[in-house]
Amino acid sequence: MISSINLSLSPPPDNETQLLSHESLQTLNKLATSENTDLQMTSAMYYLHLSHHLNCPLPDAFMEPIVALLLSSDLDVQKTVSLALVNLLLKNNVCKELVIEMGMLVPIIELFRSGDPTAQCHSCACVAMLASSGLNFSISSSVTFPFILCFYSSDWSTRLLCQAGAIPVLLLLLQSSDSEVQFYSCTALCNIAAIHEHHPRLLRIGGHYLSRSLLTLMSSPVKKNSAQACRCLWCLLLLCALLKTSTSVWIESALTLLSTLSAHPSNTVCYGKLFNNLLPLLTVSDVLRTKLSATITSEQVSGLVKLSEQIRNSQLAYNSAAIISELEMTGNAMWQEKRMPSFCVFTLDILNVSVFITEEMIRLLKPHYTSISKYLLGFLKKKDVKFQQLGVVTIFNLKKDGDFSSLLTNSELKVQLLKVHAQTEETRQLLQMIQPLSTSPVNSGLSQ
Repeated sequence: MISSINLSLSPPPDNETQLLSHESLQTLNKLATSENTDLQMTSAMYYLHLSHHLNCPLPDAFMEPIVALLLSSDLDVQKTVSLALVNLLLKNNVCKELVIEMGMLVPIIELFRSGDPTAQCHSCACVAMLASSGLNFSISSSVTFPFILCFYSSDWSTRLLCQAGAIPVLLLLLQSSDSEVQFYSCTALCNIAAIHEHHPRLLRIGGHYLSRSLLTLMSSPVKKNSAQACRCLWCLLLLCALLKTSTSVWIESALTLLSTLSAHPSNTVCYGKLFNNLLPLLTVSDVLRTKLSATITSEQVSGLVKLSEQIRNSQLAYNSAAIISELEMTGNAMWQEKRMPSFCVFTLDILNVSVFITEEMIRLLKPHYTSISKYLLGFLKKKDVKFQQLGVVTIFNLKKDGDFSSLLTNSELKVQLLKVHAQTEETRQLLQMIQPLSTSPVNSGLSQ
């Protein structure tokens, strides 16, 4: 009968030689390959003991018994040895390349099929550390789907897996050549983003790798993948919550994601959702407006201008143009109300805004004056008053620059502006005809 190994809970530091002796290796091999699960567990416990106390690299020969234990039919043995492997990987006691080469990845991911949350946690942690190490290894659909499907079981299991480091694994799977793997990985990330406590982990992904990966997937010829990437970005757009906060680090994280999106205007649905929430925040948050104005680039301004030309999506066009207008409204005042035409003053009073502009913003907008003039003409021709008002404010802003003023002279835009002027002046005169109403809170209707 095979003798078991006597494990001491607190071995002296100089006992590593004995722990890694040739005799120990021989016994471990016999225990790990035994059909007796109690003997297998003895071997697994030995590796768990090693993982806690080993301060040097584990010899390659000691990896063979781990493979056998991962393939055990006993779940407790698998959980014990997988935890030992987590510890060894975490302490860099084992070579990650060797783990892959020895075929451990398949039984590690197969642990997900057990449905046991502890086994899933250990498995996820192993894969996460292997994936985050920068190794280039392929994972087939047959072993990937069990991994991903664990994110659909419950919020609890999703939390558990994320705490074990699953997010880097899902990021890796987004790069798969298998469109199904891409879809399910993206869907899993959506589920993660739906849980508020995971937002910091998602935002800390180095080099904004997550947002870039999702933006790339948005251009996928597979429609369901493109749509899911858009949905995931929307979940990650946290912008609604993040931009409302007074915490500088969250505002900057949200603006960084916005900047990445602005450089990739490929999905108008995503932008429509984004700008619907961003615009009202810009109008009330001086901190947000200042930070965004200070960090916006020429490429992002170009993207906003292109979105403002979206004829078939008038709301997106309006929001994009309004954001441009809000960006202009920063810096030192460059006008006084008494110098403004009466219809401009009236319009601005309705909008309840103060018009400011900076030389830097003029520099960024100058290359787009022709395009801006075209969409402003369309705004002024619309019956919707909010488009007309935005057009007037933007024109008044840009008219301070000589180049735009010259472009406006004798143009169709100026003709249309005069028409709006006449209409607005007529409305103003009609309003002046109405006598002041009673100040009584009870009798405040039009009829007395």
